[in-house]
Amino acid sequence: MEKILIQNSFIIWVLILSILWVLPWKAYALWRAAKLNQKYWFIVLFLLNTFAILEILYIFIFSKRKKINETINYTPWLGGDKRNME
Repeated sequence: MEKILIQNSFIIWVLILSILWVLPWKAYALWRAAKLNQKYWFIVLFLLNTFAILEILYIFIFSKRKKINETINYTPWLGGDKRNME
């Protein structure tokens, strides 16, 4: 009986540590996918549970923003406006 209680408490601790590991990674990856308006990534990250491996790969590899350092020239006669695209 005592052995079963020890095994159960070990399983509970493993589950708690797993949740504490996965939840922040999943939350941040979902937030980032939503912020970057990447709905397919959001759906994949939401549905798959890969013990945070896919989430970590998404955060550090797949969600990199492409920077555009172009300035659109202001040409009022063409209806343009001046702004920086980032």
